[in-house]
Amino acid sequence: MRITRETLLKIARDTAAQRVRTSRRIVCIYLTGSVLADEPLIGGTADIDLVCVHDSEPPMRREVVRLVDEVHLDIGHYPQSDFGQPRHLRQDPWLGPYITSHPLLLHDMAHWFDFAQAAITAQFNTPENVLARAHAFSDTARQTWLNLRLSGEVTPEQVWGYLRALENSGNAIAALSGAPLTERRFWLGLPARAEAVGRPGLATGLLDLLLPEALPAGDWQSWQPHWQNAMAAATQSPLCPARLHPARLPYYLRSAAALFEPSPAAAAWLALRTWTQAAALFPADSAGLAPWRSVLASLGLDAAGFSARLDAFDAYLDSLEETLDTWGKENGI
Repeated sequence: MRITRETLLKIARDTAAQRVRTSRRIVCIYLTGSVLADEPLIGGTADIDLVCVHDSEPPMRREVVRLVDEVHLDIGHYPQSDFGQPRHLRQDPWLGPYITSHPLLLHDMAHWFDFAQAAITAQFNTPENVLARAHAFSDTARQTWLNLRLSGEVTPEQVWGYLRALENSGNAIAALSGAPLTERRFWLGLPARAEAVGRPGLATGLLDLLLPEALPAGDWQSWQPHWQNAMAAATQSPLCPARLHPARLPYYLRSAAALFEPSPAAAAWLALRTWTQAAALFPADSAGLAPWRSVLASLGLDAAGFSARLDAFDAYLDSLEETLDTWGKENGI
């Protein structure tokens, strides 16, 4: 199958039409994410991000549907009530930015979306609201750091928390100049976002917290069979989260392979995040955890190095918080 942006847009429109035909509870459907960009494919793969707004609580919040190996639907389901407080959504770090950043409207009952978008967009980019969205990310990162410091353990859950805290720190920077950065393009976009606020060192400093040393190609290749085995095993678990749905495996594996040469950090980011979530589904005494632990040790994220890494992260968060304070003062807050 030849996949183009036009192909993906047609699938999105057809899916929306089919969903509306089969459910009268859907108030609105809009397309967001990479399909709206000029180059939606990485490694020949893409997901089609749809948001369905229902008139009541939907039966699920996230749905992944395989189309072909290279393409899947990633559908977020929300009740209409989640959009009922425009003032709150102006400061919501995820929903607000993506409803105001020109999504493609595919279905809109009684102009619900038009009214909701207009209400949220009003004052959306005032300095107070921009800073509130950035602080939502940085405050969450700081709280995670504190929880990790108090725990003193290095489990898959703790490492996942650490990776999420890095993501939130990066998006605190990104929020000052636009929408938050999504997973595959996080490390591709972060340097420009840090540059936009005059602090390019925040991007390189965050990278040091993930990959203190350059990742050799040989090491990267040695990860591959173990990472893929862990991902495949995770899909068999009844607790497997939607983000590790079998339809998403080619999306991660092929994207990471394509990203390694231009950005080892972007490739390692995908591998570490998904591998760590898969590891959380393994029994604590599983032999399948040994390769994951070996990779952590090589990155200084094992029990011997995790405390020192948290110390470095503490200093980084101090710098991030000072940056947000300075940005606020410069913008009249």
